[in-house]
Amino acid sequence: MSKETDLKRVLDLGLVAIIRASNGDRLLEVAEALYAGGIDVIEVTFTVPGVVDIIKQLRDNIGDRVLLGAGTVLDPETARAAILAGAEYIVTPTVNVEVIKLCQRYSKVVMAGAFTPTEILTAWEAGADIVKVFPADVGGPSYLKAVHGPLPQIRLLPTGGVNLDTLPSFVKAGACAVGLGSALVEKEALEKGDMKRVEELAKAYVEKMKEARGL
Repeated sequence: MSKETDLKRVLDLGLVAIIRASNGDRLLEVAEALYAGGIDVIEVTFTVPGVVDIIKQLRDNIGDRVLLGAGTVLDPETARAAILAGAEYIVTPTVNVEVIKLCQRYSKVVMAGAFTPTEILTAWEAGADIVKVFPADVGGPSYLKAVHGPLPQIRLLPTGGVNLDTLPSFVKAGACAVGLGSALVEKEALEKGDMKRVEELAKAYVEKMKEARGL
């Protein structure tokens, strides 16, 4: 698919599922559960051991159904490895202009992490498709609203502190989408292999986003 199509997919759903785990044993199951629950935009972070092989596995098994991304990408070398393994979008925790340039070179969606207004604008001007406001739990929806006011043209995706209770406030504050980590893929559910819980939470977040958007 094209970069424009992938970006639209993210914006239409409004949810980016972030999978962090101490190992990759159950990540395919988690991805399947998220998809069953209605979330088809999934990010696997580079903090997971053997993540390049995991991305390849996910791409081979469910790449035709989900939009697969790589997160916690710190440099262009890592971004390139993720893209070659099958990642369709890249997410960073900080502003790295070289990563943004590489994603543009490969025509991949890039969500650059930033926090201050200067960082957010720097990431956007460098070519980020979405700016991930992180850690969003520090300032909450009120901070996002304050930033969105003078920078309404920038697509903001808060990550950190987003849950079923706060999601509507973040959307109202101007979020184009939200990043969901442990509030969606809970550590306990992951450790126990409780994929039913993952699926149920995915469904709940899909419905909550629809409600928040008035759909």
